[in-house]
Amino acid sequence: MNTLLPSPKRLWLGRVLGGLPVLFLAFDGAIKLAEIAPVRDAFQRLGYPERSAVAIGALELACTLAYALPRTAVLGALLLTAFLGGATTTHVRVGDPFYFPILVGLLLWGGLVLREPRLGALVPLRARA
Repeated sequence: MNTLLPSPKRLWLGRVLGGLPVLFLAFDGAIKLAEIAPVRDAFQRLGYPERSAVAIGALELACTLAYALPRTAVLGALLLTAFLGGATTTHVRVGDPFYFPILVGLLLWGGLVLREPRLGALVPLRARA
């Protein structure tokens, strides 16, 4: 068996873990494009101009699409990490719970590492024997 290919169990676990943030981020980006009242209210409460919701939603969807496509998944993960970092700092600034964007980031990177074993070699979680 090629050591660069994940086992079927690992591959499917990675797909499920990586799919959860894709579903959430796709929904979150889509509602920003819809310009619904709860989004306008949230943007006002967070201190962002309401008119920026569509641009931020489009950016979120583009980054999420990049992550969902296998050929650009690593680039998408990097872009989403930056996006989620901004979300985290926004929530810290306004005094909201800030753990959710961090959890989404952990899920997307965990899913990617399970699907792509070469990433695990870059940041080993245990010492080599």
